[in-house]
Amino acid sequence: MRTLSILASTFSLVFSSPLSSRQSPKVPFFLLVGDSTTAIGGGWGDGFLNHTLKAPASGLNYGHSGATTVSFRAGGDWATVLSQITTHQADSSVYVTIQFGHNDQKAAANISLEQFSQNLGVFVDEVRDAGGEPILITSLTRRVFSGDPPLVVQSLANERVAAISVAEAKSSKYIDLNIASEDYCNAIGPEASWRYNLFNATRQGDTTHLNEWGGTVFGRLVSDLLVEKYEEVFGDWTAPNATLSALLEEGLPA
Repeated sequence: MRTLSILASTFSLVFSSPLSSRQSPKVPFFLLVGDSTTAIGGGWGDGFLNHTLKAPASGLNYGHSGATTVSFRAGGDWATVLSQITTHQADSSVYVTIQFGHNDQKAAANISLEQFSQNLGVFVDEVRDAGGEPILITSLTRRVFSGDPPLVVQSLANERVAAISVAEAKSSKYIDLNIASEDYCNAIGPEASWRYNLFNATRQGDTTHLNEWGGTVFGRLVSDLLVEKYEEVFGDWTAPNATLSALLEEGLPA
């Protein structure tokens, strides 16, 4: 009887343990895909990779200036990302963040909103086919203000709606960086928002791209949005910054 009791207790411990539902989870590996607002030297990507991930979680930033959903494929970058999924999927859970819109909307790109949506959908399908998991991210807001009181001009609203619609249609993970970054900039106002400009910290500066501190701030915002929405997936692999997260949450300048 004692033997049976010990076996029963052991069985209970194994199957009631929090680890039993996700034994030895794979470490996340992020591949960041997008335009210059994700890229090194102007985007949030390196702020996310360098300051929000808990080792051994890591990733690579493939965002680059001028990229659209068409040029990123045509230039060979997309093929490289897919190959990286294959390289890392044996040892990692590979997540591919996808954020476009700033350049797709320009007349010179000649990409309709319908084509933009179709291209995002194909990216989602191909990431899954390669063994990764896509995360669509709506475009980082531009820090252009108008009106009295001054509020951010919603210049990427159509692209935001399109990205969310694709994510919902494809049952893909997504976060709404566009609204979150817009709300934050509205809360802190123009002058504080322009301190994140890549060049001059004024309205005459670069109100699209980010300096190093801006990349850290908005990289943390991306991380906080991911943890808020998918805590069970990313919470254990996130290095917290309670001070910065509180400022973002409370709408105070960081």
